[in-house]
Order: sequence, then C-alpha cells, then structure tokens
Amino acid sequence: MSTYRAGVIGLGRMGSTFDDEITQGGSLFLPYCHAPSYDASPKTELVAGADLHAEQASIFGERWGLSSEHIYNDYQEMLEKENLDIVSICTTARVRSTIVQDVARAGVKGIWAEKPISLSLAEADTMVDVCQENGVVIAINCARRWNPFFSEARKLIDEGEIGNVLQVTVYAQCGLSHNGSHAIDILRYMAGGNVEWVFGEMQSDEAAAGENDLMGNGYMVFDNGVRAYLRSTACGAAPWEVDVIGTTGRIRSINNAETFELIRMVPGGRRGRGVPATCPFPWPVRMQGMGLTIVDDIINAIENGGSPKCSGEDGREALEVAIALRESHRRGGVKVELPVENRNLRILSSEIRGDDTPARVRRLRG
Repeated sequence: MSTYRAGVIGLGRMGSTFDDEITQGGSLFLPYCHAPSYDASPKTELVAGADLHAEQASIFGERWGLSSEHIYNDYQEMLEKENLDIVSICTTARVRSTIVQDVARAGVKGIWAEKPISLSLAEADTMVDVCQENGVVIAINCARRWNPFFSEARKLIDEGEIGNVLQVTVYAQCGLSHNGSHAIDILRYMAGGNVEWVFGEMQSDEAAAGENDLMGNGYMVFDNGVRAYLRSTACGAAPWEVDVIGTTGRIRSINNAETFELIRMVPGGRRGRGVPATCPFPWPVRMQGMGLTIVDDIINAIENGGSPKCSGEDGREALEVAIALRESHRRGGVKVELPVENRNLRILSSEIRGDDTPARVRRLRG
C-alpha cells in the first residue's frame, strides 16, 4: 500500500489542535481535524506545514514531531520542496481561493479544504475549474457528511426504509456562510438532490443589504421533488436538528447529531391509516474518526475516480444556496432560481473577522 505525503497550510485549531480541545463525548469522532487525521492514518504521512504566524508554526512542529526544516512561512516554498500528494488548506476563507488554485497547479493529487469554500461565487467557480483542469480531487470540510450516523441515515434513505423523501428541515442558529455551510450541506445530503429555486427571509433588511455573514430562514425546492426548510435564526429548544420526513417513515437527528431517531409507520390507528412508531436506529457497522473517513474518501477518489462525499461542487452549492436565500430577501421575498446569475455576489464569512490574528489567540483573549 502506497503512503501519501501530506502537508497542512494554516496550522491553527482546525489544522492542528482542535482535537486536543475535545474533553467529552458527543457527535465528533476523533481524529477529526487535519493534522491528527494524517498522523493517525496508515495511508498518509504528515511531513510538512506552513503558516505565516511563527508561534503557531512552532506549536505545530512540536505537536507533530516535525523539525524546523519542514515548517514553512511560505506555503509556495513548501509546495516546491516537499513533493506533497495531499494538502489541507485551513486558512481564513479570505485567502482560501487563491491558495487552493496554487496548490492545485503545484501537482498534488488531493486537497482537503476548510469551509466555507470561498467568499464569492466567482472564487468558488475558479477553484472548482482549476481543480478539474489539473485532475485534483478536492473535498470541502462540511464534515457531517462523513459522520457515521448521518452516513447510516443516508443508507436507510437509499434503501427505501422511510419511503420517498418528502421534506427535510434543518434547525441551526448560525451565519449562512460560516456554520451555515454545514447546515445547508447536510440538508442537501439528506434531500439527495440539487436545489432549483428558493425563497429566503433574513434576520433584517439591513443585514440582507450588506455582505457580512447573516442568519436567515429559507424554503428550497429540489430537482427530485423534495422540499426543504432551513431555520438559521434563533432555534430555541431545537439546536442543530435535522428532520427527514418520508412517505412511510422519518429520521431525526437531535442536539447536533448526539441522538438519532428512526420512526416508521406501522398498521393500526384511526381508520387504519397507520401509526408512527419509534424504532431502534441502527448503529453504523464501522465507527472511526471522521477525519480518517475523509482521508480514506479522498484517497479512494484519487485512486478510483469519482468525487469525495463533499466535493468542491458541493461546497460551492452550499454557498450558492446561502447567497440565493439572501438575494430573495433583497428583492422583496421573490423566488430566486439557481444557478445565481451574478457570480460576483459574496458573503463575508464570520470567520474572517479579526483574521490577522490566529483564532487560537483570539479565543484565549476572548
């Protein structure tokens, strides 16, 4: 079995030390973020990292046992010297598009990039095109797709366990671009299709008129007939819930994927129309760290063709849905069809605020 040489650009929390912050069980399965996954995978060797911030780079080298000659201030130098196969891009979204393009043109085989894919649709279009032109696999880290329970839910849907999907509803208080990338992507994954048009309502007219990240609600129509609702304004007692309703059953993910329910219609009830009965949700056969699953997925796409579960196109679609929802509000609550015509539209993801200082440092100060 060949071993893939892996490097990381952006050596902060998601690039390196986020897993060290996890002190109790939940919906995350470790290793989760980039460096720990490369370090743990038998298929990869973590060989290098690059970061503009010297302190962050030093912590990365010490944490993962890399000498200073393999830690770089300039990612271009790392690409030239390290002969990398897979590169993670964990920088601020402000520069992600440019770095993805540079990495794709440098001869790597795969890219694992953080979300959101970019700030604008034009940037996302170019990223997808450059990766395709250079034969580079790209995965966007909307990680719920690789969660073993959501994978099991998708399997149940594909096997017809809840009949035909009618509606998907996601409750997730968040900005539509930043963590909204997760919310919109898992909604699309459960719906199993592509969004054709939307109606949107944002948190305020003022927020919708600007480019900053914003909360909002929306209605989506898919090309396979599924309808969907997203609530990213305050969700009260329904934090991060996913509800998939089918013709003969239902799947619910509760409290940010910590609990899953499977409900099937059984005979009985008024006029024999059936009764919804809660059934045991089947545990996945394989439970491994989500980062390992992502690495396996990227390598499978490299070796056998196809796309990772959350591809560059999926990452772009999540951003496009978010922008379309905001455009609907801007235009007075009208129907907005996808693809969005103006590719220069953008949302300034909340993660870029204060991004001249590493997120780790901002959290310590905050």
